[in-house]
Amino acid sequence: MSLFPFLVVLCLSPCAVRGSAKPAQQRVVRVGAFSWNNCGGGKDPGTIAYLSIRPDPINIPGVLRVSAMASTSVILSTPLKVNVTLQKEVAGTWVKIPCVEQIGSCTYEDVCRLLYLAIPPGQSCPEPLATYGIPCHCPFQTGSYTLPETSFDIPNLGVPYWLTNGDYKGKAVMSSGNRELACVELSFSFKTT
Repeated sequence: MSLFPFLVVLCLSPCAVRGSAKPAQQRVVRVGAFSWNNCGGGKDPGTIAYLSIRPDPINIPGVLRVSAMASTSVILSTPLKVNVTLQKEVAGTWVKIPCVEQIGSCTYEDVCRLLYLAIPPGQSCPEPLATYGIPCHCPFQTGSYTLPETSFDIPNLGVPYWLTNGDYKGKAVMSSGNRELACVELSFSFKTT
């Protein structure tokens, strides 16, 4: 599995709220205690071998340093469905967050289409993807994809009004038809000031 379709979905989701009826609040955000693991039981053709996101906590706005290595043993082509489940701990119980303005527990029917919207076909992949030979359009060929540690400036993003302080965990499952291609679990803490 290429990690990058997952990252693109996560990056595109906040962009989708720009035209929403309820404006996002401009707050300083800290995301910490980030952890991840593959959850496909070793059977999925796509896996993440390595993912590092620093600093911990991540300050938004701020600088984010990411390094990653992912691989796929099958070609990933349209449609690539991603089902995201996001939960928040409330009084010791994990509560599922509904899909609100394309953020939360949402299903993205075709990540390839989202990639085409973000980077139209024929347009070159943005840096640093181009430098490291990481594709930004479907299909993703079999093989390994590596992103050496790269710094990204994160602007002061609008945070959805319903996203509150606390501990979160998420699961993203990529599939095509009835076949699971990749599964990743994430956990993090979220704090605004």
